[in-house]
Amino acid sequence: MSSMSSRVNLRSMSSRTLLHPRMRIRSGGSRCSSSVSGSSSSSSTVSLTSRPPASTASNDDPILLRAARGERTERAPAWMMRQAGRYQAVYRKLAEKHPSFRTRSETPELIVEISLQPFESFRPDGVILFSDILTPLPAVGIPFEIDNEVGPVLEKTIRSKDDMSMMHDIDLSKVSFTGEALTTLRGHLDGTGATLLGFVGSPFTLGTYIVEGQTSRLYKTVKTMALTEPTLLLDMLDKLAVAVAEYACFQIEAGAQVIQIFDSWGGQLPPTMWESISKPSIVKTINLIKEKHPDVPLTLYANGSGGLLERIASTGVNCVGVDWTVDMADAAKRLPADKAMQGNVDPVVLFADENSIEAAVKDCVKKAQSNGPRGHVLNLGHGVIVGTPEEAVATFFAASKETFYDKM
Repeated sequence: MSSMSSRVNLRSMSSRTLLHPRMRIRSGGSRCSSSVSGSSSSSSTVSLTSRPPASTASNDDPILLRAARGERTERAPAWMMRQAGRYQAVYRKLAEKHPSFRTRSETPELIVEISLQPFESFRPDGVILFSDILTPLPAVGIPFEIDNEVGPVLEKTIRSKDDMSMMHDIDLSKVSFTGEALTTLRGHLDGTGATLLGFVGSPFTLGTYIVEGQTSRLYKTVKTMALTEPTLLLDMLDKLAVAVAEYACFQIEAGAQVIQIFDSWGGQLPPTMWESISKPSIVKTINLIKEKHPDVPLTLYANGSGGLLERIASTGVNCVGVDWTVDMADAAKRLPADKAMQGNVDPVVLFADENSIEAAVKDCVKKAQSNGPRGHVLNLGHGVIVGTPEEAVATFFAASKETFYDKM
């Protein structure tokens, strides 16, 4: 791998004027081996620039990192899912120059620039890697393309035992751009008070694409497989669990301080099916990561997870992502006190006026603490919607920085 010590010159990036008047913004190891579970992984080892141990907790850590661990902080730190993307003019301008999403999400310099665009504009408490949940699939033998009309399209699917032969242990050299970008980002963020987040797709969510071949509305094929050939599906998810864990460890060792697991389509399963199909591979993924990095907070988010909150909490994650369909006060009652929560402002609120946005932030923060003190990471209940006004995003983050627990 090329050196990860190179830095993107922020002066060369499109500068942004602070959008909200109350916000003052400055201008501007080794991989995780699956051998811990007995897997005979032959993945290529990718060397990373030496960093301090990822599993060292400190009271001096950034506020979002502490909240994600479950600590009650002075306020709820904030970031947004889909924080970097098409709602920002600076991103759209870059996308015109680099029209391929794969190019934007697999070129270290572009990953860094895009990841930092919202940080330079709004100064959130967290910066998440600009990437895609399907990014590691080619590294396990499953190529895909992005169609501008339908989204991800897989060249081959797995629907039989014979199809399983196309999968192999993850080759981390094929995702070296992820490690390089994270290390560069960590260098930019150290000393700013911001936390660097990496992310992975859950085995089941990756599996839905592998079985369906593309995004699905009903997920008939994978759900039918869960009912008629559960052993085949579970075997695939078990293999994916090892690959996902290695990829997460790789991100941690490159500089990520928090990892979010997106079980994006887990909410499409009935709760009992989620328990038997998605949960086992998630638990395996979490256990493998925790064996290597026990103090790195893990967040699990599943869209449409109102019926799954208690089950999600039982996977071993530190932080439970809550979507906007659940009242945060109800979530606070349902989840154990030692579990941090993340969420859960309705993304559509950002199309409303400033007073409505501020009220939604304060309501969410207050309700998260309604059943006793706990760690809370303020976020939307889903990703930022295309067309969201940038001024609204600025208002959201300004309100988060002004909403202190001792003044509520």
